[in-house]
Amino acid sequence: MKRRFLFHTLKKYIDHKNALIITGMRQVGKTTLMQQLFNEVDEPKLWFDFDNPLDMIQFEEIDYNKIFQNLEKTINSKGKRIFIFIDEIQNLLEITKIIKYHIDHYNVKYIVTGSSNFYLKNLFPESLSGRKFLFVLPPLSFMEYLYFHNKLEVNNPTKNDFSNIIQQQNRTEYEKRSADYSNFVEFGGFPEVVLTEDTETKKTVLKNIFASFFEKDIKVLADIKDIRELRDLILMLVPRTGNILDVTRLSAELGINRVKTYNYLEFLQGVFFMELVPKFSKNIDRSVAGGKKVYFADTGILNIIGKVNEGQLFENAVANQLKEYGTLSYYNQRNTAEIDFVLNKEIAFEVKINATAKDLKRTTYLAEKLGISETYLISKKYNEIDRTIFPAFL
Repeated sequence: MKRRFLFHTLKKYIDHKNALIITGMRQVGKTTLMQQLFNEVDEPKLWFDFDNPLDMIQFEEIDYNKIFQNLEKTINSKGKRIFIFIDEIQNLLEITKIIKYHIDHYNVKYIVTGSSNFYLKNLFPESLSGRKFLFVLPPLSFMEYLYFHNKLEVNNPTKNDFSNIIQQQNRTEYEKRSADYSNFVEFGGFPEVVLTEDTETKKTVLKNIFASFFEKDIKVLADIKDIRELRDLILMLVPRTGNILDVTRLSAELGINRVKTYNYLEFLQGVFFMELVPKFSKNIDRSVAGGKKVYFADTGILNIIGKVNEGQLFENAVANQLKEYGTLSYYNQRNTAEIDFVLNKEIAFEVKINATAKDLKRTTYLAEKLGISETYLISKKYNEIDRTIFPAFL
């Protein structure tokens, strides 16, 4: 089985005292990734699945020392360090206290998965500070897509800087990757979808993933009315992809107050379903207060639940690719001029289906006014314009 690129990072921390927590959307491959780490460990190890109530029993003892003693007895570790792998930890709220105690008193190594950041915000309080490394596993990147299809060799995956990307790309390689990239944008990066060949089956899998999101992640919303409102909000966000959200208008169309709308938006971000990109500002407070642009975490899911135009879909795909390099924002000058993305407040990007030299000149001018010296175009169609990046190489 192919390994996600995150595997190589996690492996570096396998002997560190801190717990490793892997989170992200459902069905992005967290359990498979943890199984691969499990196979790498030669020390005494145990696997628990907290979707199975029987696997939780051993951790429901009041005495944390007794829990450890039972674990040690189960595996017959003979004084060696114990590695504990737990899938779906959000199903047992007490687990954080147990992890902390076992790390501090018995040097137990915990490697665990949790379904979403929404749960983990409450599940991992400050008491676990300094005892955890938290990693988010997103849907497959395009490079992983190529790797999973045996079209890319990867020994030690690292992120290139953008000057290197420009040097590596050429028209021949672009043509080789173009059809794959179009498929990737249309159907997204969920591993099962990527590895499914039949188009209709891909769509069925995506529908099942969306249904699973409602059945499992939204179960925390006990009120049926809330679930319907959240569903309606998602459907309203689809045509707004890549646009600045007007929360007042959204609230009016939903028939709910602004506070509730903000809570729903926070929830959707917390379960990694979508991301709100803030307006660029060197002042943090202004960045938080400004209107945000909405992007879905996976373009395949976006395509299944609604329809957007080619430009919106492409911009959403690029947003997902760029955020793997750092923190995104955007710039808007009184709705008269805009920079699509600013990465880490240092690099400006303009995203176009077919970029032109005029686009580069305009974006460079705006970026320099903001004190940003590095500017690139991201074009779906191939051209020879200086400082153009083709997303099939990101």
